[in-house]
Amino acid sequence: MRTPLIASLVFACALLPMAHAAEFATKPEAEAMVHKGLKFLKANGKDKTYAEISKKDGQFSDRDLYLTVYGLDGVVRAHGANAKMIGKNLMEIKDVDGKAFVKERVELAKKKQPFWQDYKFTNPTSGQIEPKAMYCVPEDDLVVCGGVYLK
Repeated sequence: MRTPLIASLVFACALLPMAHAAEFATKPEAEAMVHKGLKFLKANGKDKTYAEISKKDGQFSDRDLYLTVYGLDGVVRAHGANAKMIGKNLMEIKDVDGKAFVKERVELAKKKQPFWQDYKFTNPTSGQIEPKAMYCVPEDDLVVCGGVYLK
């Protein structure tokens, strides 16, 4: 009787890292979500894409992963976690370490190459400020981004 119980506990403990990992988005998932958003943008245009990305529980929101779209002017066009940001120019916003991350993001986007960017931001699932890595792909006068919180 005791051996099956111990075996069950060992098996359950072995699964814990996988269950924990599934709770949070990964970098490959962020990249896939951004590319899904870009495909949607090309098929449906800006207005429909902005509305779809900004749906809190829509197809572009998964656990702690959501998309944001910025214009190269620093104005938020769509935001999957905070609709209050839409239409605001965040060019001068800084993280807790003083990093002007939107300004940096726009400058990196002007190079017309996909990139990863690190900064600190409030995790909508935990409510805590956490290190974040944001994957961004420039598209015309926009930059489409999706990020993961680093654990």
